[in-house]
Amino acid sequence: MISTSLRRRLHGAGRAALVVTAVAVLAACSALPQKPQPVARYDFGPAQALAAPATSAATTEPLVLADVRAAGVPDASASIYYRLAYADARELRPYTQASWVLPAMQLIQQRMRDVLSGQRAVVLDDDGATPLLRNTAYPAMLRLEVVDFSQVFDSAQSSHGVLRMRATLSEITPKGERWLAQQVFDARQPATSADAAGAAASLAAATDQVAQQLDTWLRQQNR
Repeated sequence: MISTSLRRRLHGAGRAALVVTAVAVLAACSALPQKPQPVARYDFGPAQALAAPATSAATTEPLVLADVRAAGVPDASASIYYRLAYADARELRPYTQASWVLPAMQLIQQRMRDVLSGQRAVVLDDDGATPLLRNTAYPAMLRLEVVDFSQVFDSAQSSHGVLRMRATLSEITPKGERWLAQQVFDARQPATSADAAGAAASLAAATDQVAQQLDTWLRQQNR
C-alpha cells in the first residue's frame, strides 16, 4: 500500500513535470522561425478622366515630361510615409508592413502622364521624343519636384494625404532650355482610416487633384 504522504509527493512531482514540459514546449515554439507578415502593396488605382477643354487635343503642342524629382522626400523609395504633426511634424516615418508597388516618384510621373495626355501628347524625357517633336519648333519641357508626399496625422484618429509639388515649364531651344513659368501646387485629401490603406487612398486622391490643377495651369500657358 502507498501511504497518503507518498501519494501526495508523487502527485506533486507529476504536476511539476507537466509544468516543466509545457514551459519547454513554449520555449521551443518561440525559438522556431516566425512566418513573416505579408506586405501590402498599393498603387494609385485608375485615373479619373478630365473634362474636355475648349481647345481640342489635336491642336495642342506635345509636352515633354522629365523624370519627377524628389526635393524633400526620399527619391527612390517605395515606402509609404506619414508624419505625426501632434508629436514631431519634421519626422518622416515609413509604414513597415505596406509599400507602393513602385518608387513613389515613378507612380506620380505615371499618373501625371496618364492625366495630362488626355488633352495633349505627353512623352517622357527618355522616351525617344525626337521623332514626335520633329515638326515642333520649340517643344515644351515640364519638370516636377515633389516637396512633400506623406500622410499627416493631426491627431491619432485624424489624418490627410499631402502632395506638395513645384512645376517648372520651359521651352527647348537650339541654345538650351528657356524658362517660361513656375507654379507650386499643394493638395490635401482626407484619409478615411488611420493606416497605410487610408494613406494610399488619400495620397492617390491628392495626386489626382494636383494633376487636374496642373492641366488647367498648362492650358493657361497655352500648352
